[in-house]
Amino acid sequence: MKKEIVLIAAVLFSTAALVQAQEGELHGAVDLTYQSKYVWRGFNVFGDKSAIQASVDLDLYGTNFGCNLTGHRANSSGYENFERWDYTLYYHNKLFQDETYATDYMVAWRYYNYPDNSSGDIDLQEAHALLSWPEICPAGFIPRYCLVKLWPSESGSWIGSRSPLGGTASGWAHILMVDYPMTIPGILPETPEQVLNWHSELVFNDGVHPVGGDVDHDWSNFVLGASTDFDLGNNMTLTPGLFYQVSMEETVNDDDQLWATVGVKYKF
Repeated sequence: MKKEIVLIAAVLFSTAALVQAQEGELHGAVDLTYQSKYVWRGFNVFGDKSAIQASVDLDLYGTNFGCNLTGHRANSSGYENFERWDYTLYYHNKLFQDETYATDYMVAWRYYNYPDNSSGDIDLQEAHALLSWPEICPAGFIPRYCLVKLWPSESGSWIGSRSPLGGTASGWAHILMVDYPMTIPGILPETPEQVLNWHSELVFNDGVHPVGGDVDHDWSNFVLGASTDFDLGNNMTLTPGLFYQVSMEETVNDDDQLWATVGVKYKF
């Protein structure tokens, strides 16, 4: 486990060192978000308890490569074994820029590390590809599609095919999304207009549970939510959000979910 973390750190630093010689500047963002619940692809990770999510995202000198570090921590005790760090390397670009079917894409590799599990046998890896079509709908709706492949980091891990819970942490997910930026009258007196960002997603879970539980191959959940940004000045943004999940597969989640988020982001 420790060797893999060292390898991840080496990849991050070597990538940054490689592109530092290229023209451009290092840009990024630091974010701290409060979540009344942490719901991940339909699953209630910390039950009904609140959580803090902290992240650092770096755009590596205008090369279209980036890296991200995100931590998830429960605000209540009893969930230490499920607290997680996500390490992500990604590449994003555009295709067919002058066409109605212009496509933004991102491919990424992610490592899920559970630091309180010293053996590393529940750590996961993921590869995913995200496609979006920002110009295809004249009304302003932006459809997106994400293909996800998840697998245990440790070969022979008990959360793989030998899971005593009857399932596996290895498999695929398909996520269909639609975003819509709606312009509304300004909420603050000094802001004439406000953008309300609507987000929806429908998840097909191909039998994957992050800790090897028994999950049916089915459409698992639908999420609808909205968020908006308030400019705090000095490159800082406050973003409140409200989200509702319709849980359609009880092996993923047997209750519908409602949660709120409040985040503060600093861009540099």
